[in-house]
Amino acid sequence: MTSLTDRRNAAISRGVGMTTQIYAERAENAEIWDKDGNRYIDFAAGIAVVNTGHRHPRVVEAVKAQLDRFTHTCHQVVPYENYVALAERLNRLVPGDGPKKTAFYTTGAEAVENAVKIARHHTGRAGVVAFAGGFHGRTFLGMSLTGKVQPYKAGFGPMMNDIWHLPFPNPLHGVTAEEALAALDRLFKADIDPSRVAAIIVEPVQGEGGFYEAPAGFIQRLRQICDQYSILLIADEVQTGFARTGKLFAMEHHGTAADITTMAKGLGGGLPISAVTGRADVMDSPAPGGLGGTYAGNPLAVAAAHAVLDVIEDEGLCDRATRLGQRLKQRLAGIAETVPEIVDIRGPGFMNAVEFNIASTDRPSPDFANRVREEALARKLILLTCGVHGNVIRFLAPLTIPDAVFDEALDILEDSIRAARG
Repeated sequence: MTSLTDRRNAAISRGVGMTTQIYAERAENAEIWDKDGNRYIDFAAGIAVVNTGHRHPRVVEAVKAQLDRFTHTCHQVVPYENYVALAERLNRLVPGDGPKKTAFYTTGAEAVENAVKIARHHTGRAGVVAFAGGFHGRTFLGMSLTGKVQPYKAGFGPMMNDIWHLPFPNPLHGVTAEEALAALDRLFKADIDPSRVAAIIVEPVQGEGGFYEAPAGFIQRLRQICDQYSILLIADEVQTGFARTGKLFAMEHHGTAADITTMAKGLGGGLPISAVTGRADVMDSPAPGGLGGTYAGNPLAVAAAHAVLDVIEDEGLCDRATRLGQRLKQRLAGIAETVPEIVDIRGPGFMNAVEFNIASTDRPSPDFANRVREEALARKLILLTCGVHGNVIRFLAPLTIPDAVFDEALDILEDSIRAARG
């Protein structure tokens, strides 16, 4: 009989990568069962999508109730109230003073694309500044903004023009906040006049790039520079949003606000929805028809998003993210005392990472990180790697993970790290 893996390889493009060979049969909160009945603890959460856990009862109930009413009309043709209500909620919740407005889409890449469209339309400028190590999607604009070649840009031809990259502050790899800001100053002097820059886009915590958090004061300095040159600041909160960092949005850690915020992943609790929220005058710049999409703000996904926001508030998931992250980092710190490959443990809230080097060197060790991932998978714990060098394990378990399951996962993680040492 042909295996599922053989069928998958025969039917699906090779470019759609797979981290595991697990084929899910069902999932509940932080656990997944495969077609053979094997149980796994999920420390990936669909890449920060199910922050509220797989099949949270309130999310399921909300989607079922909407399913009984209607599934799709296209808001641009026949609108519906829950789309309006969700926009109102995000306008209140997204950091920033003054009137805000929102538009919905389906994916994080779509949100980023539209944020740049809006910024260019509002400013009448074309240039966009992004950061090395940043990830903003796999569309042509998204991968042009992304600061990582493999596997996102390799072989896809010329990137879009008027996209400029700066080093992201990363003291572990020798880049201070001052050096990153000096690079921006050099860019404005040597390559592009700031009067031609529409926006600077930044992840408050880099996701795919390695879970590096912007240092204290860096985002505020970007805000000042944007104000100085009438440039819009775009916060890409696709992976950082919705309680993952211990705040509803990671920008809250920095005491400043972006002009435009992109979000997706955790907003839908497993259903595809993304959003762009920004200053009302900026968001109103495009003419009617300039924004939108057939599936944008699908009613089922909107219903799920309302339930997600309710769960985050009612279950105190921002505080829980902080507590879980502290427990994880404490456990990793204990392991690091006898595992010299561990060179850094970091991350706000429960958006945490551990980075590995070859022992007693400053050379990244993607091999060690991958061995940890494989050892964990053999013990039924799903982990993800990330980072420009591929030497980082990132932790994205649902914020609703039961304490007993979390403790079990930490034991597996420690066993896996020690086993990876041979």
